[in-house]
Amino acid sequence: MASHVDLAGYLANNPDIPQDLGTVVMAMCDVGKTLSHKIARGALEGAMGAAVGDNADGDVQKALDIIADEMFFAALGGTAVRWYASEEREDVVALTPGGRLALATDPLDGSSNIDVNVSIGTIFSIYPAKDDPEASFLRPGHEQICAGYIIYGPQTGLVISFGQGTMSFILDPETGLFILVDPAMKIPDAASEFAINASNYRHWSKPVRAYIDDCLAGENGPRGKNFNMRWVASLVAETHRIISRGGIFLYPSDSRKGYENGRLRMVYECAPIAMLVEQAGGLATDGCDRLLDQKVKTLHGRTPLVFGTPDKVGRVATYHDLPENETSALFRDRGLFRD
Repeated sequence: MASHVDLAGYLANNPDIPQDLGTVVMAMCDVGKTLSHKIARGALEGAMGAAVGDNADGDVQKALDIIADEMFFAALGGTAVRWYASEEREDVVALTPGGRLALATDPLDGSSNIDVNVSIGTIFSIYPAKDDPEASFLRPGHEQICAGYIIYGPQTGLVISFGQGTMSFILDPETGLFILVDPAMKIPDAASEFAINASNYRHWSKPVRAYIDDCLAGENGPRGKNFNMRWVASLVAETHRIISRGGIFLYPSDSRKGYENGRLRMVYECAPIAMLVEQAGGLATDGCDRLLDQKVKTLHGRTPLVFGTPDKVGRVATYHDLPENETSALFRDRGLFRD
């Protein structure tokens, strides 16, 4: 183990992290520990994966989505969080009057995987609060002061950034403490994996299809090497794999109604993941431009998301600059892109 420093000790001994911010992070992690226990019990906790309704944007809510949201909301009461925004709620909710922080969360990411024992997670993002509740969140992602996720898998882990690198903590089930295991995570350069939902191939734009075609062509194609494809349908799980061993994730826009800007939400998912990825030496874009420089107009506004190893993410942007004939499915001489 790289270090035996626990999260509480790290926060208390780091003068660059204000005490009230540390208290909020600890509150999130305390709920994460409880959720980890519930998730580990699976069906013994009841039908956590049962559909119970729709959220503000029409997506199916599972029982655990609602449970997690209510737990985080309750735990943050009395902290420095003035405004609470959740993927499971339509509007921003006031918490602590005069609090200086605004927290956005996807309380339970990947809930379609609850019943199949696949890693799921909690994503959160913290900004300085403004007097206007929505304006506290409808701002460029580079204004975040903290971003993180808790992953519930074979191990329960916390990956977090305060703007000075990305750190990894593991929950020790024997002590109940989050222990620092990597103080400076770095996305590896060498990886031949891409993550995308290939069932949507027919709906993608030509540049995205051309990029994937070239990956699938393997060592005989213009990329000159073989690739493996991964798709978990859990953003936290995809992110954790890529930060740990490299590669690229793509959730592009496509031609279907409602998918013009992809399906991932900027405030609750994309901005915090982008911060964590960049702080680990990676790159996150909307397919062309840096994501952390952008903002959406509504709390549940969506954006395409591409992130991972910088050269791979940059290559996707380059495909969008190709002449249209070179993104044709019949074009096979994109030699410019050989590694």
